[in-house]
Amino acid sequence: MSINILDNFNFQKNDIIVIGCSAGPDSMALFDMILKIKEEYHLKIICAHVNHNVRKQSVEEEEFLRNYCQEKDVFFESMIIEKYGDDNFHNEARNIRYHFFEEVVKKYNANYLMTAHHGDDLMETILMRIVRGSYLEGYSGFHKIVELDDYKIVRPFISYTKKELEEYDVIHKVPYFEDESNSKMKYTRNRYRKNILPFLKEEDSNVHKKFIKFSRDIEEASRYIEKERDKAFNQILDKKSNRIKIDKFLEIDCYLQKEILYYIMEDYYQDDLILVNERHIDLLNKLVKSNKANMSINLPNEIVAIKSYNEFYLTKEVEELTFYEIEFNEYATLPNKHVIKKIEETEDNSNNICRLSSKDVSLPLIIRTRKLGDRMQVKGLNGKKKIKDIFIENKIGLKERDLWPVVVDSTDRVVWIPGLKKSKFDKQKDENYDIIMKYC
Repeated sequence: MSINILDNFNFQKNDIIVIGCSAGPDSMALFDMILKIKEEYHLKIICAHVNHNVRKQSVEEEEFLRNYCQEKDVFFESMIIEKYGDDNFHNEARNIRYHFFEEVVKKYNANYLMTAHHGDDLMETILMRIVRGSYLEGYSGFHKIVELDDYKIVRPFISYTKKELEEYDVIHKVPYFEDESNSKMKYTRNRYRKNILPFLKEEDSNVHKKFIKFSRDIEEASRYIEKERDKAFNQILDKKSNRIKIDKFLEIDCYLQKEILYYIMEDYYQDDLILVNERHIDLLNKLVKSNKANMSINLPNEIVAIKSYNEFYLTKEVEELTFYEIEFNEYATLPNKHVIKKIEETEDNSNNICRLSSKDVSLPLIIRTRKLGDRMQVKGLNGKKKIKDIFIENKIGLKERDLWPVVVDSTDRVVWIPGLKKSKFDKQKDENYDIIMKYC
């Protein structure tokens, strides 16, 4: 079967194309085909190469491509991956590659990034996701054209097999390197490539075309479900807090619930979404439906899912400030993005205002985080009340409690919990006081 790049993509005059090239048989076939039409279409071509730095041959491949590009009058850009930190080598390498490719695209203001992914790659991806578990869109594998904000990712060989590309290289005498790591069975993708694909091709030599149809059908179904998901998502999202309202979430269809959970996770994981599977979705479902008011679970890549009363959200777990102590004078900016300031007068009597007499409290006033065992003599009540109970009554989530301000005097007596409760030290407007504090 002959392969003609013009049969697979409509090039325009003066297109600027970045080719992701490994120097392997697939990408060199792509490189050669585009070179053959370079003059006819006045194409500006940039070869982008990533040296994965795991094989001795990598240096030789990079040097070969550099010289090849110079000979063909093509721009050459390369990078070396100095170290890896992820347990999933293929996944991390892919993320680094595409980040680099995007930088090259922006540098040259290219309108296309082309890669040599073929039908075998699509089959492997779909099979791996079926076995591993994914969401509907994930089961479609990858697509021939992906439209991004400023450029498109194009995979023109999706209808062909690896064997057909290798045959092209032989016929047209295209030089390439064989990656020896492609035969190592420790990599999951290689096991599918060596054990499963040959069996499927024995059953049907054109089986890759069946996978392409499967991919397109799934993609079409996914587009429809996405529209329904978006409608539901807009109904359950609290626009102010950007968090999911659990009571509304539980009212929608169970399938849309799963789609929304994947959708939320996609925003955090992006290219790392391969790390997420159905087990994680099940965990999130249990979290949302738990009877506990406050609960959290840890997800891959230091993402934390949090249920706080009627709200659910994800957050990136970083080393956060969990303690602070600020001496108050006139104004204080707080870590929870609020401020406490001294004002001259106000008619407001809400819990955002506190009136104090310096004769009743010991100055200076201190704004700090809660401490274990903190209690306050609540205005209008006999005895003291635990700060923890005040937080629970006001449905303040665990994460918010850690940064919520507590105002104490120099003897560590709690005089005010801004926005929530006043102490017995708070004065009425017609009483004597010389300090007015406002929480905003």
